[in-house]
Amino acid sequence: MAGSVLPKSVERLIHEFARLPGIGPKSASRLTFYLLRVSDEQSLTLAAALGELKGSTQQCSRCWNITEIDPCPICSALDRDQGLLCVVEEPLDVVAIERSRAFNGLYHVLHGVISPVEGIGPDDLKITELVKRIENDHFHEIIIATNATLEGDTTALYIQQRLAPYDIKITSLARGLPVGGDLEYTDDITLSSALEGRQELG
Repeated sequence: MAGSVLPKSVERLIHEFARLPGIGPKSASRLTFYLLRVSDEQSLTLAAALGELKGSTQQCSRCWNITEIDPCPICSALDRDQGLLCVVEEPLDVVAIERSRAFNGLYHVLHGVISPVEGIGPDDLKITELVKRIENDHFHEIIIATNATLEGDTTALYIQQRLAPYDIKITSLARGLPVGGDLEYTDDITLSSALEGRQELG
């Protein structure tokens, strides 16, 4: 069998790009050959940014969002409502909600959803950490802002059951959000309306 016509270094980068979510083999090849065409400075700048990304970021020990300082700026902000907690699936959901400017509380990032098909259970998420926050802090409302998917709804129901013993108001986003859609792709107005129109669970 004839060997590949591509150098091993090129093949390796194509392979690594193809492992990224939403990047297929053709997109991975286009990105690789684009980097071959640009200046050395631009390629090295990208490499340095990737190195800094892994070296400078961490998870906030309170909310588990991505941050460069611990606790993160949101958890440290005294002008935010310390009794209002919004539970989201991923750090990008925090970005989306903050962009809407309709929420001024704190966050808790689960880093995923319950998905038996993918082998992800409650213990793989930051749910135990959420329960500990409820026990130790004084929240007057928990907003469960998981995505409107089967996995998101399953996760929301599980969290609701775990928090049932605690005397605390639990709400969810209004269903103005498209079923099957992700918060990170929702426009600001729709997301703002979903927050303002949230409904109590239970």
